[in-house]
Amino acid sequence: MRVLTCADSGVLVEVADLTEVIALGAALDARPLPGVADVVPAARTVLLRLVPGADPGAVAAAVREVPLALVGGPAEGETVVVPVVYDGEDLADVARLTGLTPRGVVAAHTAATWTVAFCGFAPGFGYMVCDDDRLHVPRRAEARTRVPAGSVALAGEFTGVYPRSSPGGWQLLGRTEERIWDLERDPPGLLRPGVRVRFEEAS
Repeated sequence: MRVLTCADSGVLVEVADLTEVIALGAALDARPLPGVADVVPAARTVLLRLVPGADPGAVAAAVREVPLALVGGPAEGETVVVPVVYDGEDLADVARLTGLTPRGVVAAHTAATWTVAFCGFAPGFGYMVCDDDRLHVPRRAEARTRVPAGSVALAGEFTGVYPRSSPGGWQLLGRTEERIWDLERDPPGLLRPGVRVRFEEAS
């Protein structure tokens, strides 16, 4: 773990891998550090945004004492069920890449419990991981100029749901009617770091 202060408003924690990102996020959620206003995980880092007047040095020292080795996965918390119609344009390609049948891809995707590791790319876009390595597939060789909102997709070790229409190069499995980002909701993002997600096949 490498801990860096970011001027007087933040502390950046660099860790070895995504497993440690999730573990540190869970530890800080279970036992918040004084002076920390927000915890922002990414693929290999966790940014601690500080409240005005907090001492970055003190926060950095405190986060160094968090025993990651004693932290397992994320604590049992909120679980979101996302219904999906599995009719994505890339489902057959994903089946070929994984060595599964299309129905096997759907079965694996719905059997897994996914955890939102971090958010990025667009408001509400959660990068979700699970422990089924069979679902690791490369991005498309050529990105689409428009991916519809609600598209459920795979890329690398992640699955994600596009919260709004945007360009994208992930492999499309299907679509959901669930509102992933809604400014009328508190909080607006359905998929937030630490939230567990189960995908359910919709008829």
